[in-house]
Amino acid sequence: MGRAPVARRAGLSAVIAFSLRHRWPGGGALAIDFAAPAGATALFGPSGAGKSSVVAAFAGLLAADAARVVVDGVVLTDTEHRIHVAPERRRLGLVFQDARLFPHMRVRDNLGYGLRRAPAGDIRFDDVVELLGIAALLDRRPHTLSGGERQRVAIGRALLAQPRLLLMDEPLAGLDGERKAEILPYLAQLKQALGVPIIYVTHALDEVYAIADTLVLIEAGQVRATGPLGTVTARGDVPLAARDDAGAVLEARVAEHHPARQLSLLRSGPLALWVPLVPGALGARLRVRIPAREIILATEAPAGISLHNILPATVVAITEDAARHTAMVELGSGEARLLARITPDAVARLGLRPGVAVLALVKSMSVDVLK
Repeated sequence: MGRAPVARRAGLSAVIAFSLRHRWPGGGALAIDFAAPAGATALFGPSGAGKSSVVAAFAGLLAADAARVVVDGVVLTDTEHRIHVAPERRRLGLVFQDARLFPHMRVRDNLGYGLRRAPAGDIRFDDVVELLGIAALLDRRPHTLSGGERQRVAIGRALLAQPRLLLMDEPLAGLDGERKAEILPYLAQLKQALGVPIIYVTHALDEVYAIADTLVLIEAGQVRATGPLGTVTARGDVPLAARDDAGAVLEARVAEHHPARQLSLLRSGPLALWVPLVPGALGARLRVRIPAREIILATEAPAGISLHNILPATVVAITEDAARHTAMVELGSGEARLLARITPDAVARLGLRPGVAVLALVKSMSVDVLK
């Protein structure tokens, strides 16, 4: 079925291996391959790209022409060897846009339904209730809950089924911005607290930035790029880079607080980033996003300017977009990666090419600190 396109992912141990080939009777085809380590893997792409078909293949609900699905060493589907584990025996937790709670049951009983049908496992009722912040909801019925509360209960029920994999298909698509902001922190926590790998389908980048460890970009039934979130978001040669909101995501930690200056210092590898004061304790880990359009490149340090962040980096690659009259410049600084959008004229004037040392100039106010 071909090799998964896992370039730029060396050194990661795959927990999930997926390969799918399928042609629809009315036209259109899927040729999707990827591998991912533990954590949350986001499938991102436009509607109709094939993301939900991937979920169906994981769940054993798609009679594919050819497929191989392996989760944590367990082969769930292998058409070549005629292996097909029945959907109810795959031990997958499914969460959809519609919470699908039992309306006649209280929250406690909805959660218990998942637990009663589950094999013995390490995920406990009290732990899930505490993690998802739903203790106050246990005696309520679904119709009295907000959309975000219903989704948290649905996630809890899926987790208590002791799944080997959690499948989440556009779980926040029906929520408004306030409800989405309510639930995103819980999703970011559960992947670390319980250790259950997650396949997360979405077309919302804010969800990807908050949750994903691995990003799989799917377009027209094919994988366009896959790898660690920070690597893929810093590439200039993928569809994501053409978006107005393109930008690299970095893992960082809080290194210093300076209340008198109303600034905090964050470190991501060798990069030191000054940002408006954040509430995190020293050493706390968080994510930041630097929009590509907010980075200015220079070959020497400017004097007498207001910005705080002058970051040394090296040009890794340059991708020109003739239709938009722009160039996407990939930058590396140790393991950290940045992406800058500038004009082709600026590339020529600065003599930029792979290997050239530059300075990335970033305003503190341009760094998005992701909670």
